[in-house]
Amino acid sequence: MASRPRGVAPRAERILPGIWRLRLALPWPGVPHGNAWALAAGDGLVLFDTGMGGKGRLRSFELALAQVGFAVEDIDLVVCTHAHVDHYGLAAPITAAAECELWMHPAWEHIRLLADDPAAALEARLEVARLSGVPAAALESYRKARAEDDDTGVEAIREPDRELLPGVEVETDHGTWQVYETPGHAPSHVVLHQPESELMITGDHLLGRTVLFFDYGHTPDPVGEFLTSLEVVEPLGPNLCLPGHGKPFRDPEVKIAEARRQVGELRAKVGAALAGGERTAFDVVAEIVGAENLQTPTTGFLLQIVLAVLDNMAARGEVRTIDSADPRRWALIGS
Repeated sequence: MASRPRGVAPRAERILPGIWRLRLALPWPGVPHGNAWALAAGDGLVLFDTGMGGKGRLRSFELALAQVGFAVEDIDLVVCTHAHVDHYGLAAPITAAAECELWMHPAWEHIRLLADDPAAALEARLEVARLSGVPAAALESYRKARAEDDDTGVEAIREPDRELLPGVEVETDHGTWQVYETPGHAPSHVVLHQPESELMITGDHLLGRTVLFFDYGHTPDPVGEFLTSLEVVEPLGPNLCLPGHGKPFRDPEVKIAEARRQVGELRAKVGAALAGGERTAFDVVAEIVGAENLQTPTTGFLLQIVLAVLDNMAARGEVRTIDSADPRRWALIGS
């Protein structure tokens, strides 16, 4: 029998009658767990998100589900809010065991390279880092560390049976859930809204503790997409949000305002870093966090965020790239 992953023990709790939160362990600093949501639907369940794949994680999912009296075979449908490993990683084994369909947004294939060819995905990430100015020694250290880790977080690619787009409806005992496209955090991101119950499954678009992340490199301006997606969600006014991480929350308008504030703060920090002259994206990261903090595990995440913010500021006419610079350098417009 596979062992349970180290970290947060799998746990389930009832949030409302017929709605259960499955808290599943994650291996990332500052993100100890993620949520899958099990909703009653007749004699079975609709599962929203799956948790991360990898050794022992399907067993952890089963243990969490058993705590509320269900088994994988009770799942009639799997719905993924987006194709990141902590939301989609177990989709293949769960749908196989349950003999059910998977519904997901059609822009899901940004996950394919990681699952099908982890070595190529690593090299692609390293090339982005090289072009961003990350030193060669740091790149080689990262390559060695990742090459020794075969845990991609995705059990296998499972293509969706139905494209999760506006107009598609998901039926549960809590009523009919409507789909809203909310790209930015990921190009495949959606939220699901139940207007009568005033509930929203928010994935990673809105969280109780606002932490921004943008999946860089798949679309021209994920930050701009994220801000537009906030405008999509804002008028829906759910009373209770069921997020991808952390506890449910009741103040989406506060989270939306905080997300906008953080985007503005990031733009200001990037602009301040470039005020001193041309910089690589990695130089900008160093100025934001301090050179002494560049070896922390979160540096790679921050680099993706800074790259996405630079693309957004370029789309707004605020920054430009320096022609033929390798690594790529950025400057404020007019400087």
